[in-house]
Amino acid sequence: MWLSHKLTKPLVDTQEPLEALAVTREIVRLMFPKFDFCSFSTAFGDILRLFGGKYPGYRQCNTYYHDLSHTLDCLLVMTRLIHGGYVRGIAWREKDVNLGLISALMHDTGYIQTTDDNTGTGAKYTLVHIDRSIDFMETYFQKNGYSREDLSACGNFLRCTGLNVKIDQIQFMTREHEIMGKILGAADLIGQMADQNYLAKLPFLYHEFVEGSVPGYKDELDLFKQTPHFWEVVKERFARDLGGVDEYLRDHFRVYCGIDKDLYRQAIDQNLECLQSLIASADSREDDLLQELFLPSIDINLSPCY
Repeated sequence: MWLSHKLTKPLVDTQEPLEALAVTREIVRLMFPKFDFCSFSTAFGDILRLFGGKYPGYRQCNTYYHDLSHTLDCLLVMTRLIHGGYVRGIAWREKDVNLGLISALMHDTGYIQTTDDNTGTGAKYTLVHIDRSIDFMETYFQKNGYSREDLSACGNFLRCTGLNVKIDQIQFMTREHEIMGKILGAADLIGQMADQNYLAKLPFLYHEFVEGSVPGYKDELDLFKQTPHFWEVVKERFARDLGGVDEYLRDHFRVYCGIDKDLYRQAIDQNLECLQSLIASADSREDDLLQELFLPSIDINLSPCY
């Protein structure tokens, strides 16, 4: 069952990949009017095929939290953050923006199983999915003419999505690469927690954790109850480890939409307020809480941008 948790108009409907692609291109052209989208567009199409089970050597995505929709959410937040950084005066190179966007597309490819891997789902790779994503990227880059320097840069970007990774120990090639990696780390978290279906997808996350042997949660109910604390941890990570790059979103929306607020933070706050309200009002039995989480119709007003 899916929680009927709908924005009046989502920022972008990531169930529609071509809409996500169009918005990404539009935002990038604000920085680089003549941006060469050739390699990015090729990678975008290949990632759609990968998650859809049409990429040679790989099965269809079978993780329902870390799915194509999440990848596109991450891509869009990444694009907006890059633009927000540009508004603040970061002198991005076109090549680095291209590599950053491609890294967002490939950051969760490690969840996809190869065709000869028929045991369980891709969730079993949860604890090693970043390394597997970098492995996929290495093979992809070799086949498509990228350099070893490109792979090194993108590998560092992907490492920044690890919650326990010490970013200050990563050897970035440039200061801009460090910021790009931190942006990907922030985009990964913001994209999932601002998702209009975030609450409905949390049970899928719990089952991915179980299969992936991720400790810390007794059951689905425990995951729900720990989620508000997780958000506090995420905010601390934004400020301490990721250099406050999440604040670039407000700059982006001010320029792109004429809205002086971070619409993603607003969506996250509303998701968490909704969850806390449901937990507080529900019966203490798990089945009652889960029923309440999945049955009500909830409309959240979010000022549309696109």
